[in-house]
Amino acid sequence: MRILVVCGAGASSTFVAQRLRRAATDAGLDWDASAGMEHTVSPGDHDLVLVGPHLADRLDAIRAAAQVPVAVLPEDVFSDRDGSRTLALARSILVGVTTIPEGTS
Repeated sequence: MRILVVCGAGASSTFVAQRLRRAATDAGLDWDASAGMEHTVSPGDHDLVLVGPHLADRLDAIRAAAQVPVAVLPEDVFSDRDGSRTLALARSILVGVTTIPEGTS
């Protein structure tokens, strides 16, 4: 599972992506989370795109560029120090949207 966390300049998304990656690893998931900016979103590169709350008004454009599930992160995402809530959000979005390969769910 490849997840892109998008923010305005890529700085805050780096922290969210690192925490999400750590939480996934701790849960035994073979998931990759990386940080990027809106212009780095392109089809086929990721399975899920999570967007910083300050870019909520850009959701439609990001969704069109990504062509995969896209969701806005909650306002308090930066207080999710261990990434567990972000991981739970990602999992809830992916359930029923895609078939997750064996051993990666």
